[in-house]
Amino acid sequence: MDTHERINRIRLSRTPQIGPVTCQLLIARYKTASKAIDAVAELSAKGGRRITPVSRQIVEQEIEANEKLGASFLIWGDPDYPSHLARFSDAPFVLSAIGHKHLVNKPGLGIVGARNASMNACKLAHSYARQIGNGGYTIISGLARGIDKASHEGSLATGTIAVLANGLDHIYPADHEELFNQIAQQGLILSERALGTKPNARLFPARNRLIASLSRAVLIVEAARNSGSMITAREAADRGVDVLAIPGSPLDPRSAGCNQLIKDGAYLVQSVDDIFAHIENQGTLGTTETGDYTPYLEMDTEISSQQIDELKDKLLECLSHDPISVDELARFCHVSAGMINAVILELELSGGIQRHYGNKVSRAIDMPQSID
Repeated sequence: MDTHERINRIRLSRTPQIGPVTCQLLIARYKTASKAIDAVAELSAKGGRRITPVSRQIVEQEIEANEKLGASFLIWGDPDYPSHLARFSDAPFVLSAIGHKHLVNKPGLGIVGARNASMNACKLAHSYARQIGNGGYTIISGLARGIDKASHEGSLATGTIAVLANGLDHIYPADHEELFNQIAQQGLILSERALGTKPNARLFPARNRLIASLSRAVLIVEAARNSGSMITAREAADRGVDVLAIPGSPLDPRSAGCNQLIKDGAYLVQSVDDIFAHIENQGTLGTTETGDYTPYLEMDTEISSQQIDELKDKLLECLSHDPISVDELARFCHVSAGMINAVILELELSGGIQRHYGNKVSRAIDMPQSID
């Protein structure tokens, strides 16, 4: 991929209202980011809206600022972009990285849990991370307080990846500055957010889905029922990534999430040997390779404008304001995945539909819905 294409892919990924799934679809249809950028304005104008791609100047400024931080990019489609991450439809189109990028291509295990974790749980997370790291696996977590912090510290010597919900120029929480710098030197820090992006509650679920996507299995050490760790566990399960959980006292609400996960079928862990036994039995954590890969999303580039217009009406009739998976929508409408993706791309850019996590779509909230 040449420099011009790399810059345009960053431009595409930084454009408001265009997420990673849409970026993949645009490249599948138009082949290059340059042509995709030209198409964005045209397609969005069909719905009376205007989506303006980020300028080349702004991206060049971001590249310069990244270099000053010692950061570089992993761009979807690059040979060094991890293939095990690219297989997901919502794989980040651009990742900023500080540290040792080769760690994303080692087999990894996510460890997450409560921010207000108990002392015993933190000690356990630290010990497990160290032992699993010594077993040849990279530990992946989110740089949060509690279990995340303990997991990173336990695996600094063997390789750890911290996934941020904000830009690389913001350290959150602020009192983890020393740990941030240690990971930058010995491990890897990743973010799909542009520099300047501050921590925001709405960004953390996307961060959690990235932890799950990078991991070959996710261990939940201590978690309340309604917590970010449970979002990570759900994302892992949805992606076919094994969920492992450590049971806890029914009297401690910080263990309620783990106990529920086990009740729902998560693998019960009582020792680090249980983790290694599960890995060996399931073959979950295999070696990953970079290089050529087949994009997850199909796109029918031969579909005519007339076919697209006809299918637009059909899809909008089928959709409500409640999200539905694209695969389910394709089955209901009796059309191929490649064809429905071509139509959804135009509807999304023109404002007719909204995209949701998990490759789901719904009718746009501000679009009137007819009642028969």
